[in-house]
Amino acid sequence: MGNLSKFQILEAAIWTSIALIFFVFSFEFNQGIEIYKFGATGWPRAVILMLVLVVIGNIFHQRTHGSSAQDGRVGVTDNELDDVEKSISSVLNIVAFVLLPLIYAWSLKPVGFYAATPIFAALVIVLLGERRIKWIIGISALIYAILIGLFMIVLNAPLPQGTVSPFYDFSAFMLRMNNQLQHMF
Repeated sequence: MGNLSKFQILEAAIWTSIALIFFVFSFEFNQGIEIYKFGATGWPRAVILMLVLVVIGNIFHQRTHGSSAQDGRVGVTDNELDDVEKSISSVLNIVAFVLLPLIYAWSLKPVGFYAATPIFAALVIVLLGERRIKWIIGISALIYAILIGLFMIVLNAPLPQGTVSPFYDFSAFMLRMNNQLQHMF
């Protein structure tokens, strides 16, 4: 298989399996939507197709170029990674990066999107290494404002509101503000 290592083939197989599993599960909510001709599965299947195309492109790139250092390529080669000491803090950081989205997804039902998202954004920024509190708050607020503007104003999409009292109340406040903003224009 050219320059492909067993790890690269395994990685491609895992990503392809994930795409296949998601595609199979998409048939569970395959319903027509009156205002969207591709139905409820249109966008999820488009994202799955993009994932498969990226996997195929990655395989061809790794087959032709391998992991060798290239001009303009950011990062290190696989050979350089073999000599690096892996500290416990870097392992914990990786584990936190894997667990944080799972905890965020789990918290959407009780806490809701409106309260969980700024906390999630701030924690990701901290995991990325930012320690200045002003920057953490500022970037989190910017990301939150962009997401709220996109989902509430542009797409007018319903978001999880949460079921626990203070978070549900905050979600209700956000929805009232959105409703008043929509009626102004």
